[in-house]
Amino acid sequence: MKDERVLLAHGSGGLMSQRLIDEVFKKAWSNEILDNMLDGAVVEVPSGRLAMSTDSFVITPLFFPGGDIGKLAVCGTVNDLVACGARPLYLSVAFIIEEGLSMAQLRSIVESMAETAGEAGVKLITGDTKVVEKGSADRVFINTTGIGFIPEGIDFRPGRIEPGDKIIVTGQVGDHGLAILSQREGLSFSTPTLSDCAALYQLGEIADKYGNSIRCMRDPTRGGLATVLNEIAGQAQIGIRVRETDIPVSSVVRGACDMLGMD
Repeated sequence: MKDERVLLAHGSGGLMSQRLIDEVFKKAWSNEILDNMLDGAVVEVPSGRLAMSTDSFVITPLFFPGGDIGKLAVCGTVNDLVACGARPLYLSVAFIIEEGLSMAQLRSIVESMAETAGEAGVKLITGDTKVVEKGSADRVFINTTGIGFIPEGIDFRPGRIEPGDKIIVTGQVGDHGLAILSQREGLSFSTPTLSDCAALYQLGEIADKYGNSIRCMRDPTRGGLATVLNEIAGQAQIGIRVRETDIPVSSVVRGACDMLGMD
């Protein structure tokens, strides 16, 4: 594609739109379902229960240490499905693009989504693209909707939590937030912090092995660990006791929070 930037004409539904789809999106995401280019995706699904989740992603900057908005959009919805006890299968993707976005940046985002989905064993099977006038969006917004299959015997929900159950955090908290903040505010630290943005599809294997012992699972994104625990406590009508010293936080994140006066 000769165009160096996304133009309004790329969202008009004409020849330039088709070229954008073929040379950017379809080129990166090609699979036997997407390549049919129907108005929607027609798929075979296992019998039983399905989980469905949707999320919209806006972030500044678009690219950050450890990821980008494309990787974030795939990981966010994949992880929401995993938290439901599902094995993620398919994703739909919708882009709202501000005219003037660098075509190189768009390609990078789209290719990042393809790579992340491939690692998670998920197919990107249908999508939509809109281009809006400059100033009507902050470069690019992405929505992803995912569908996953829930194996027999898996039942993750707050109502199953019982007194004495333990909280397990699968990684350090605060890494992603600090990575974004450092880029946004121009902060630098002796040890660079990478976002821990990742598709946690491997947790499906843990669910298979310990499914009956796992009461509830959540992906603590916006609002962090404290917000998620408060939501769970409210939904389950329970109290949750947490020792701050037991929360896994890296020395870099802890030091940065102290420096910035954050708890």
